[in-house]
Amino acid sequence: MSSFQQAVAQMPEDVYLRLKTAVELGKWPDGASLTAEQKENSMQAVLLWQALHNEDPEHMTIGKGGELTIKSKAELRRQFSSEQEITRQKLD
Repeated sequence: MSSFQQAVAQMPEDVYLRLKTAVELGKWPDGASLTAEQKENSMQAVLLWQALHNEDPEHMTIGKGGELTIKSKAELRRQFSSEQEITRQKLD
């Protein structure tokens, strides 16, 4: 395993989430834009982290083991309908 792979394997989830957001927005939390090299390296780290750690992939993402996972609309409906409702308010 390369040192890059080892670093990503040991990366805490909060660091992964910050990298993922940076890649999605194209900028760091301080507002500075990612360079092309930073975006490429960050994207590789995000995808590798997902392949190593993502037990419950979202709608379209990389699941554990490196498999591309795409959930159907029916699967998403079942997933979200099974979540407990916190509260419901009637507004007049």
